[in-house]
Amino acid sequence: MLNAVEQLFAVQSEIREAEAEANRPRGSVTLVAVSKTHDADAIRPVIEAGQRVFGENRVQEAQLKWPYLRSDFPDIELHLIGPLQSNKTQEAVALFDVIETVDREKIAASLSLEMKKQNRFPKLYVQVNTGSEPQKAGIDPKEALAFVTRCRGVHGLIIEGLMCIPPAGENPGPHFALLRKIAGEAGVEKLSMGMSGDYRLAVGFGATSVRVGSAIFGER
Repeated sequence: MLNAVEQLFAVQSEIREAEAEANRPRGSVTLVAVSKTHDADAIRPVIEAGQRVFGENRVQEAQLKWPYLRSDFPDIELHLIGPLQSNKTQEAVALFDVIETVDREKIAASLSLEMKKQNRFPKLYVQVNTGSEPQKAGIDPKEALAFVTRCRGVHGLIIEGLMCIPPAGENPGPHFALLRKIAGEAGVEKLSMGMSGDYRLAVGFGATSVRVGSAIFGER
């Protein structure tokens, strides 16, 4: 069984192959290593192997390990890829460099206020619920363009990207294509899509970052 560093190198190699197959420049896709549920000791070897971009689902969990890890590795870029609760906005703005899950008016307003207060401006992505699943976070695709426009015009936010999590058990291709279409209409350049099971496909659909956890760290 491969360890996390060996798995990391294998995933990086697959991303480079997928870039070449899609006729995309080498290095055009960023690997976000999803370290949720893994402690600092499990993450450290992956950082020492050169990985610098990580994703976490929960603000509280990230607070327990990343300030400690960043004291040794200050160049880490940390992404929030799980739902953001409005009562955690202050902590999220202080800790994360990219927040990928802006998905409703209350969060947009709260982020706008908190970013000005802290004079810290994480990059922001809007999460789109491409499958219109009632149990899942994210803005409905039909409302996504108007929401991005409101984020910019009403709340003064710079929206750099879109993110999606396709429904489990469905072909993710149409969902990636939909996200790319909405991004084009919204004038957004970054596309966070693709996880451990489908990141190669996502690269072919134009992902600029892929979120890979279990294929690197294994299941917990």
